[in-house]
Amino acid sequence: MPSSLLQALPISCTATLTEVIGELAGDGGVAVDLDTGHVTVTSAAEPDDAAIAEVVDEAGYELTGRV
Repeated sequence: MPSSLLQALPISCTATLTEVIGELAGDGGVAVDLDTGHVTVTSAAEPDDAAIAEVVDEAGYELTGRV
């Protein structure tokens, strides 16, 4: 499964980001690391950075790019 390591700041609510990004990842997964601000997204297809950035923004956070 392809995965992306992304940076999203600030991260203060793991559950929110896991939920909103997880809806895009489908059967894949989302792992949020509060210490680094990294979000790892695993999905059946290549994760769509633009779609992920949009849902992260709508949740009140900022996606700062791939790591």
